[in-house]
Amino acid sequence: MEQILVGVRRLGYFGLLPVRILGRVGLFLATAVFWVFVPPLKVSRLIRQIDFIGTKSITIVALTGAFTGMVLTLESYYALERFGADALLGPAVALSMIRELGPVISAFMITARAGSALTAEIGIMRITEQIDALEMMGLNPFRYLIVPNLLAAVISFPLLASLFDVVGIYGGYLVGVKLLGVSAGTYFGEMPRYVDMTEILHGIYKSLTFGMVVAWICCYFGYTTGYGAEGVSKATTRAVVASCVLILVCDYVLTSVLF
Repeated sequence: MEQILVGVRRLGYFGLLPVRILGRVGLFLATAVFWVFVPPLKVSRLIRQIDFIGTKSITIVALTGAFTGMVLTLESYYALERFGADALLGPAVALSMIRELGPVISAFMITARAGSALTAEIGIMRITEQIDALEMMGLNPFRYLIVPNLLAAVISFPLLASLFDVVGIYGGYLVGVKLLGVSAGTYFGEMPRYVDMTEILHGIYKSLTFGMVVAWICCYFGYTTGYGAEGVSKATTRAVVASCVLILVCDYVLTSVLF
């Protein structure tokens, strides 16, 4: 009988553990959002984080966008040519980039470059007791560390996704027009018929959501990291993996709702 009770307790513990974790993560986000609307805002730190998350990610996002557009154009051209619809190559590339590939792949790239660094930075501050020192000095760690990162990500992600889209479309132009021989007028001329402001807004909504999710998860794992170098490495790995999975989950949910 005692062994059965022990088994039931263990089963209950493993059943409640995910709920407990979700509660902590949700409370962390609620606290961060609350401090977003409480002045004063650390403007100087916000600008530094926009530079770190946004400006320093331009190169990798532009490079990834160019080759994504090129590959997408090659694949789309040979598929459309079979049905005699190669005139729709431009709209097909533009819609794919704006709706799906731009927000998602740019979010992956930013997570790999900036999200991991945010987790490691905050995690090192935790294990070296710098966060405890901020609290001892009467400074709110959320206002100083979390809020600037959250706002910087929400601002930077849509801008970088837009850059990804533009570079990807022009990368597709180079392959489609210069390599495959599609008319330049056909490539760009059909886009206004199929790509409207609604499609662009849907991509922006996705990028805003991804920015909030990545900053939230990366800051949470850094803020709650275990002690030692092993704790920081585990927190960084978990943050990147969880962010990428949640990007795909949110992408599906938003696609279902918006489209």
